[in-house]
Amino acid sequence: MKLFVGNLSFDATDTDLMDLFGTHGEIEDIYIAKDRDSGRPRGFAFVTFTDKEAAKAACKELDGAEHMGRNLRVNEATPKPNPGGGGGGGRRDFGRSRRNDRY
Repeated sequence: MKLFVGNLSFDATDTDLMDLFGTHGEIEDIYIAKDRDSGRPRGFAFVTFTDKEAAKAACKELDGAEHMGRNLRVNEATPKPNPGGGGGGGRRDFGRSRRNDRY
């Protein structure tokens, strides 16, 4: 189960998160989001647990907890919504044939 960790200190490292969340169960992956251009942390991360119950316990205990001077926001990660739309293009004839467009 993957958790979203928001309001994270910009100084937090993978090791810091492993120490904090690892006490609740086995961690499969930690990803700290970074800015593409500067490479600086963006203030949030994702922590993936191997066990769903351990993730739920960590979420319950650490949501609102103080870490490195900030109150963490921890909840179950949800998939990024698909913006959809876009593309398309092509010819639009709106029900008329181009051959019969003479007036």
